[in-house]
Amino acid sequence: MNTRYRIALIPGDGIGTEVLPPARAVLDAVGRRHGLSFGYDTFDWSCARYRAEGAMMPDDGLDRIRHHDAVLLGAVGWPGVPDHVSLWGLLIPIRRQFRQYVNLRPIKVLDGVPSPLAGATGDVDFVVVRENVEGEYSEIGGRLNRGFPDEMAVQEAVFTRPGVERVLDYAFTTARRRGGDLVSATKSNGIVHTMPFWDELVREAAGRFPEVAWRQEHIDALVAKVVLDPARFDVIVGSNLFGDILSDLAAAVAGSIGLAPAANLNPERAYPSMFEPVHGSAPDIAGQGTANPLGAIWSASMMLDHLGHPEAAAEVFDAFTSVLAMTGVRTRDLGGTASTEDFTRLILEAVTGSQPAGRRGLGPARGR
Repeated sequence: MNTRYRIALIPGDGIGTEVLPPARAVLDAVGRRHGLSFGYDTFDWSCARYRAEGAMMPDDGLDRIRHHDAVLLGAVGWPGVPDHVSLWGLLIPIRRQFRQYVNLRPIKVLDGVPSPLAGATGDVDFVVVRENVEGEYSEIGGRLNRGFPDEMAVQEAVFTRPGVERVLDYAFTTARRRGGDLVSATKSNGIVHTMPFWDELVREAAGRFPEVAWRQEHIDALVAKVVLDPARFDVIVGSNLFGDILSDLAAAVAGSIGLAPAANLNPERAYPSMFEPVHGSAPDIAGQGTANPLGAIWSASMMLDHLGHPEAAAEVFDAFTSVLAMTGVRTRDLGGTASTEDFTRLILEAVTGSQPAGRRGLGPARGR
């Protein structure tokens, strides 16, 4: 029996257009092994479209992708278009309208990819669960007295009980499944209202998950500990801003932001979830055919897992990790000279020749 999925592809800008074709090729290859097929609809929503038409996507853009099974995004951003324009014109509307309130980022030091941290090995294997639709990234606020000496800007952080509770429940559930522990990122010693509220809700959530060991850490101390001893962590949960900064730092700890995947999840599956590499559009190397496709391919693996196919997801993960562990082929960001096409070809060979494997990456846990 063949299961068919409809995927919305948004290549976006720069190397986004170069890394989605490899992800698509890997999806098709593993799909043939598991009775899965994928239909793709490609949308030209990008900074190029903004410069040509004045909008990142059309007015009915969200309606066009609302009924897809998932969204696979390449990258967004380009010189000449302010970052807040590209972000608020595309990514944030998708995340918010489709209730993608969990941003999930796995962090793992892979065999064959040395971490810039001395002594960081494969024992580094944790996930960051970031609240993705409210918090510090609210739309509430504004500018006053533009152009005058007393010009001012106000930005309000918004933390709702339902918004915080649902992401905490997801994080504690993830920690329970992995058999590990949970750290909550806070700054309640300096941010007097929202962070104490966050801490209170964390304590309440911990009461619903008595089997999960947990603690809270102030964000400034926490980022130092992630650098000094990343292997101590299993699940970290944080607000929109803290989770954003922490997950990018952690991706660098793992060896290259070019490897890093991300999932914007609507856990209830009432709306499509969106999967994207973290690396951005990289204008400096765009068009050269040297972009690392692994962030997009790993994101595609996370998409498979979300769609209910953990075995297929594991095969993709095992394929690209075996290429890294068993060959010296590397793209430029990893110190090599391989092209995107050459690196993808090796991964496809590993996918088509692989055997079903036990789930890794996000998977059942580390037995702490």
